[in-house]
Amino acid sequence: MSRVGLFRQTKSLSILAIFSAVLLLAACGSSAEPQKQPATPAIDMESIRSAVQDAVKESNQNAPPPQDVPSSQDINTAVEKAVADAMTTGLPMVQSAVSEAMSDTPSNEDITAMVEKAVADALDRGLKAEDIGPLVEKAIAESMQPGVTAEEVQSLVTEAVDRALAPGRLVIYSGRSKSLVDPIIQQFAETTGVDVAVKYANTPQLAATLMEEGGNSPADVFFAQDPGGLGAIEGMLAPLPDTILDQVPDWAHSPDGLWVGISGRARTVVYNTEKLTETDLPDDMFGFTEPKWKGRIGWAPTNASFQTMVTAMRAVWGEDRTRLWLQGIQANDPRVYAKNTPQVAAAGAGEIDVGFVNHYYLFRFLVEEGENFTARNYHPRAGGPGSIIMVSGAGILATAENAENAHRFLNFVLSTVGQQYFASQTFEYPLVEKVKTQRVLVPFSEINSPQIVASGLADLAGTQALLHETGVLP
Repeated sequence: MSRVGLFRQTKSLSILAIFSAVLLLAACGSSAEPQKQPATPAIDMESIRSAVQDAVKESNQNAPPPQDVPSSQDINTAVEKAVADAMTTGLPMVQSAVSEAMSDTPSNEDITAMVEKAVADALDRGLKAEDIGPLVEKAIAESMQPGVTAEEVQSLVTEAVDRALAPGRLVIYSGRSKSLVDPIIQQFAETTGVDVAVKYANTPQLAATLMEEGGNSPADVFFAQDPGGLGAIEGMLAPLPDTILDQVPDWAHSPDGLWVGISGRARTVVYNTEKLTETDLPDDMFGFTEPKWKGRIGWAPTNASFQTMVTAMRAVWGEDRTRLWLQGIQANDPRVYAKNTPQVAAAGAGEIDVGFVNHYYLFRFLVEEGENFTARNYHPRAGGPGSIIMVSGAGILATAENAENAHRFLNFVLSTVGQQYFASQTFEYPLVEKVKTQRVLVPFSEINSPQIVASGLADLAGTQALLHETGVLP
């Protein structure tokens, strides 16, 4: 190898050592206690190795003559300065990387291993594998220009890494209530540094807003209470990668891969235990149309999950029988509530005997008020639409300006951290394997839920039309 070629290779490897040390420092952050990171998809190291090797090769081929470029001593001085700065954090990860970077005679394999480790840590912060090659190539190419000092080399690499790891923003439209999901959204923001803005409203209202805004919507993610809201705006969603979809069962995501389920919820009947036992309750939801239930029922017709249950009725019973059920309940003078929580409170207080709700609201009352709270859930024995298991879900808008952070958010709520939050804090069913379900929940296998594909719950517009036709909605 010629002297010039040897110099260029040595210089490229030295700069890669700087790059790997600085990249790892940026990935680790400056906090003395690194935050826990969500599980991330497996990293394809072979593609990263190839990208780095190609970048080095390309930069060596295009490099100018070595006059007026920093010497090896200059580079070593720059590394030593980076080391000194890094060591002030006291982070074991940084110290380990520094030790590797300071090896007297690192081989090509050593350099590749250091870059791979740095890249792995950086990817945990959101850097994509395909970004690595251009990033390395650009840093090397810029540092090889005549007249660039060692300090400028260090600055170029640092700035390139900072730009690649900039957390950015994310705009979420959430049809799930703030009390349920804001803690996990804030945990994502704190973990990643992403600036998250959330617009809260009910799912049908947000679906209508998105359709009105069209391509001008600022939303990146639509986090919906049910598949119906997502189905209403499917034409506005971008396809999700298999790496996200494959984390949940097939029944828990869009057949077309446009949205993914985040947590499972079962429809149930909450009843007052001082007035009723399970044996007093009808086998299925149609039994509540009998006159003996007059003045004893609560429901929330504007609630998205209620409307999903009615959509399930249309899918299982057909339009005519669903219309009869709505008319029968109306004839029994039900109390109307805005959402699920006040129904559970009313059942516990004896204001109503039964309410049509989602399963998890009861458990929040049991945690706050204890086992003496006088209401419990009933999953209809005969199954049917009143026992349907639904998913809350999320999709990414095709017009999203922060699509990369949107993908990071979905991976976060599907990680063990995210799924355990829903299982332990909101008493919902996790959709990812190996996440434990609360022992107080009835297992999926014991709920006689009808088998309805996700697309069968998407006709929100048809359900709302029927609710208006029957006078349930004005």
